[in-house]
Amino acid sequence: MPAAPIAFTTPITASPWQRWMVFSPVARLAFFTALYILLFVLSSKAAGALGFFADGTSRLTHAMGNLGVQLASSIPAYLILVQAVERRRVDELAAKDALTLLPAGLLGGALLFSLVVLVLWLAGSYHVTGTDLGADWLPGVLTAGVGAGIAEEIITRGALFRIVEEGLGTWWALAISALFFGMAHIFNPGATLWSSLAIAIEAGVLLALLYHVTRSLWPCIGLHAAWNIMQGTVYGIPVSGTSARGVLVSTRTGPDWLSGGVFGAEASVVALVLCSCCSALLLVIALRRGTIVPPAWRRAPRG
Repeated sequence: MPAAPIAFTTPITASPWQRWMVFSPVARLAFFTALYILLFVLSSKAAGALGFFADGTSRLTHAMGNLGVQLASSIPAYLILVQAVERRRVDELAAKDALTLLPAGLLGGALLFSLVVLVLWLAGSYHVTGTDLGADWLPGVLTAGVGAGIAEEIITRGALFRIVEEGLGTWWALAISALFFGMAHIFNPGATLWSSLAIAIEAGVLLALLYHVTRSLWPCIGLHAAWNIMQGTVYGIPVSGTSARGVLVSTRTGPDWLSGGVFGAEASVVALVLCSCCSALLLVIALRRGTIVPPAWRRAPRG
């Protein structure tokens, strides 16, 4: 069974100033953001000083540096937020769930993106022109897969969606976290307003609903990582505009609305429709369970 919809409630013993300056959703999000930025700057400087980003370093070394920065900024910031400020267990990252929900997310992400490619192939848009068994695949797995899967899910679903949901309710949390996730990709190579909107709907909504239904970050991390790995490392399609070398050497043809253009298949209407179908299924589950969280002012106080 998933955990309770609301992971944190303000302690009844909190003083008025603590309720606003420490425990309110705005205060906690501000604290997490500031701590994340601080750790990001410090870890980036440390990785640079250790030579991970020096001129002439290999792609793998550079990727390891990026992975270290992603993990060293997102994980400690979130653990400090939950354990020091909210003073609770990090149930959404419980080790026992990693053994079941993480593999389920990995499998789901791999199958979902493979289905996207299958539809593109059937539509005459995706073409395999060869194989590259010697492709330098590990850097992409580390950064676009492991790093993005962990860091972006902690930030967008663990912090933003969860905390906004506690204050404004599920519907507003879905909208705000999805739009944030989409706009976070607006500066990627080849990005357009359409590609950002597509990512907001297909991934932002899907991953937020997946967290809402399971109350665990593990399936979100697994799906996100597997989606990116399959896209770039296996099928050779750009990952959110970033070029990728995959085991399969491929091209895509046809109009951008079908192929996704230079941004990759994430900007394809095929990915949008298939992911939206999965989101609709998760939403039905949430509605049947009655887990949609109303805004804080409409909830009866605990006690």
